[in-house]
Amino acid sequence: MPELGTRLTGGLRLVARKRMSTTSPINRALAPQSLAIPMTQQSGPAAVPVVEPGQTVLRGQVIGKPREARSTAVHASLSGHVTAVGRRTVPGGYQLIQTDCVEIDVDPAIHGSAPALGWPESRSERLEALRNSGIVGLGGAAFPTAAKLENNDGCHTLILNGAECEPYISCDDLLMREHAHEIIAGAKAIMELLNANACRVAIENDKPLATAAIDAAIEQLGDDRITVAKVPTIYPAGGERQLVEILTGEEVPSGKFPIACGYVCQNVGTAYAVNRLLRHGEPLLTRIVSVTGAGISEPQNVEVPIGTSIRELVDHCGGYTEDVGRLIHGGAMMGYSISTDELPITKATNCVVAAQASEVRDRYDEWPCIRCGDCAEVCPARLLPQELLRYSRSFEFAALDNFGLRDCIECGCCDVACPSQIPLTAYFRGAKHAWAKHEQHQELADTSYVRYLSKQERLQHQQAEASSFRNELKAKVAADSLSRHETIQAAIDRARKRRSADKEVLE
Repeated sequence: MPELGTRLTGGLRLVARKRMSTTSPINRALAPQSLAIPMTQQSGPAAVPVVEPGQTVLRGQVIGKPREARSTAVHASLSGHVTAVGRRTVPGGYQLIQTDCVEIDVDPAIHGSAPALGWPESRSERLEALRNSGIVGLGGAAFPTAAKLENNDGCHTLILNGAECEPYISCDDLLMREHAHEIIAGAKAIMELLNANACRVAIENDKPLATAAIDAAIEQLGDDRITVAKVPTIYPAGGERQLVEILTGEEVPSGKFPIACGYVCQNVGTAYAVNRLLRHGEPLLTRIVSVTGAGISEPQNVEVPIGTSIRELVDHCGGYTEDVGRLIHGGAMMGYSISTDELPITKATNCVVAAQASEVRDRYDEWPCIRCGDCAEVCPARLLPQELLRYSRSFEFAALDNFGLRDCIECGCCDVACPSQIPLTAYFRGAKHAWAKHEQHQELADTSYVRYLSKQERLQHQQAEASSFRNELKAKVAADSLSRHETIQAAIDRARKRRSADKEVLE
């Protein structure tokens, strides 16, 4: 196993809290009674619903077609009857969002599934198959896999991300333990699409069972291009940029993606989904979710049909214990609190934490920044959070750009390190949203200005044409007047000559 000569810049050593959900195998017995399947489950435009209330759908049937290249298809995760198509609140990447949902009453009496999807021969057709299968990155960002693999220029190494550095989350750990062969087979298929020469499977040091399973799968496959690389158990070692730095010592340039250095990162769950498509023609219908926290009676990892409500998922895990202080969608660091468990599970949902009061901070007394620099020491992106805070509060976007706000991965390390309990990540996230709005407004303003200039140019052209026409008309009138004058004068001259001639005759 390769030795790593690079350590993670910044980061934190956190209490993992993973053992409570890793004592039993993945639970695959969940059978929800209803589904609410969002059309927005990925980074990019929402899919377009193609079913109507009253319609019967089969497991695996397309219920939402991709709108464009950065969109993906959405499928019915179980068979049943469509009861409604309308907007609902669903979990987004970092906050709740409103999107169209297809609501389905599950009917176990409906047997069969939609026709299996194929795995074509050509690369372009395989990418289209990935798009039509709805496969997205299952590490949390949910970026469409086809769009990410499409640009393979200069890619030499696939990094398969099994680090899973955030506390509480253990779905990738269990998946690697139980489905290592399928994951490695999926990684090989991704390597072919990328034309990559190597694959590094990154696994944190605290996952010996997963490491052993992946090692055995690689040995059985007999492909020496694929190797396992142990990474330190430090948060956030699982970030794309951080993995590239740890594994290679290279730093991804600011504003760029790992492909700029020749690397593409994919989650182990994504590789497993790709293999399911390749071997069985199955779209992305389920995902493994860690249901954990001291507020859950039976913490475990569950294979969940997409669209299942969190309430049904928690009930399947024995329900809540007493003294549940907070319900969190996602992990303890990058997740966010939700006020209801009626929200559906999406492709981006990797964890649901029901935390007791003892597991969460109940006071948020924010004090002034004392410029201690602790936030800068733990920042894995080498930023200066104290400076970003200063300009985030005043929305000085030029300064924020200079200090690299776009490179902030919103990991929350600065929040934990701050002795003044300043919610730095929330400020940065708000500044990013405000910046995006500002750029949208600026783009609209620029477009309006271009239209204004175009109108002024058009008016000037029209005025020039009108002026030219008037000048031509004046010239024509003048020419006509001169011609008439000359004609009249000639007639007068002829009359004078005749009178003169007549006078001479009379004399």
